Amino acid sequence: MTSRTLRRRLHHGDVDGRQNEHLDESGFDSLNEPLLARDDDYSDMPSEGRTLEDIWDEERRKEHLRWTFLFSQLIAQWAQWLASIVIGSGSLIGRFLPFPFATQYGLGRKLLLPPLSPLQEERLGSLRQRVEVPFDGSRVEHQDALKQLWRLAYPDRELPSLKSELWKDMGWQGADPSTDFRGGGFISLENLIFFAKQYPVPFQALLHKRNGTRAEWEYPFAVAGINISFMLVQMLDLQSGKPSTEAGIRFLELLKEDEKAFDNLFCVAFQMMDAQWLAKRASYMEFNDVLKSTRTQLERELALEDVSNVTDLPAYNFLR
Repeated sequence: MTSRTLRRRLHHGDVDGRQNEHLDESGFDSLNEPLLARDDDYSDMPSEGRTLEDIWDEERRKEHLRWTFLFSQLIAQWAQWLASIVIGSGSLIGRFLPFPFATQYGLGRKLLLPPLSPLQEERLGSLRQRVEVPFDGSRVEHQDALKQLWRLAYPDRELPSLKSELWKDMGWQGADPSTDFRGGGFISLENLIFFAKQYPVPFQALLHKRNGTRAEWEYPFAVAGINISFMLVQMLDLQSGKPSTEAGIRFLELLKEDEKAFDNLFCVAFQMMDAQWLAKRASYMEFNDVLKSTRTQLERELALEDVSNVTDLPAYNFLR
């Protein structure tokens, strides 16, 4: 199956996998075999040439794998229960346990939010209000924001109408950019504008795909930015009452130091995503995988003890 025969729309829902994707299957090559083979795919194979001992060996192997899986599940549940007591309780023992232990094994993801300062409360409330604003193409201020983004991206080009094929040059999927926001919200457009104004050199490099050896089928710049904003909102648990994830709680510490921490984190995440894209030699169909690995790496950097500001993140060096 070649990239030229595929046409896939990339929406914010793609952050979590395959939801909200739209496929045009008219150009698909026929798929005659599964991409991944399962054990039961071979259940109907002829048994010629197999001895009774071979059959018993296979049955013993399956039984061993089954018990290994059950035992590992039991261990994982026990470890999660222990972590909820030791790490989540704030006990004296919990203070001596290294925090990366919980992160490494996926434990303690839901934590109790420590008391917030009035400044943190105010900034978190303001950020949550921004997250809840949907993009509305009929609102003048939203139209003006789109125009501002174009002028920042292409200062030497004429501003097109709000519905024009020229918007595809920026990485919108159609002639009307407003159809690409969906759940990304107005904050994703604000993030792109902030990136263009605050870090114009790396912004232009990403927009024009100047760095590295690029794939023949690249990710669309603007839509990728919407996906990154949506990913960050989920990762930081900003749509809940108050964050309870490790990344969300750590982010509140950054928010205390920087009112624009979310916007700066967006820029870091975008640059990090592109770096992973190049390192993996990825193409369009692998965008979801790259975005997931970007989230994982960002969570790791947020968990570092010496990070108190977005500028302390190792990946911030990409923006320098």
